[in-house]
Amino acid sequence: MSDDSGTNYFIAPQVTPGGLDYLLSTGWRHFGQVFFRYQTHDYNGQTCRVVPLRVRLDEFELSDSQRKTLRRNQDLSIRTGPTRRVADLDRLFDLHRQRFTTEAPESLDDFFPTEDPATSPCDNQTIAVFNDSTLIAASFLDVGLESGSSVYGMFDPDWSKRGLGILTMLAEIQISIQRGLTWYYPGYAYLEPSFYDYKKQFFGLEGYHWPSEQWVPLPRFFGEAEFDLAIGSAK
Repeated sequence: MSDDSGTNYFIAPQVTPGGLDYLLSTGWRHFGQVFFRYQTHDYNGQTCRVVPLRVRLDEFELSDSQRKTLRRNQDLSIRTGPTRRVADLDRLFDLHRQRFTTEAPESLDDFFPTEDPATSPCDNQTIAVFNDSTLIAASFLDVGLESGSSVYGMFDPDWSKRGLGILTMLAEIQISIQRGLTWYYPGYAYLEPSFYDYKKQFFGLEGYHWPSEQWVPLPRFFGEAEFDLAIGSAK
């Protein structure tokens, strides 16, 4: 199905691990049981071109800034486990959404509307970051046969100088590597500069080219010129 904005979508209460791999590899994302994909999106009054991203995990390595993020947060503890809706997550979400001036999600129900978010529509793990006993950041990772996919990340704005969004993404990558996965999908970015450029900082990055349905290797922090060059080299 598609809507007036050109977004394709369908509803799936359950997908297999292999099915999740296929959907991610063809540009699909999901919130809850609603799977969607779109090639353009309005951002700050501008129509931007969407680039699905993934990281080839056997080519991933830490950048200097990512190493600094890990060192800066050595005093925190990170715990992982099957996703459960608990009050601490809702509290953290309410704090995090205050950062948004537009398109702020209403609640975690937008991402996890079911009673069993750990298994529906697929295996999902929570990465939780604690300062002593206080939850200050969390993210949610879908797990397929060969792919890990970041669904959503959030953190307490009082800790914004710690780079906790990147910290949880690095934890997701580590979990994906430990599980022997091939790909890590951080989500969509745009060809044009945007808030989502932080997703472009990883080594081993690839982007999806909608017309050819191909993934192409990309440099970190790529723009339109680098993307076009990568597409030309792949032909």
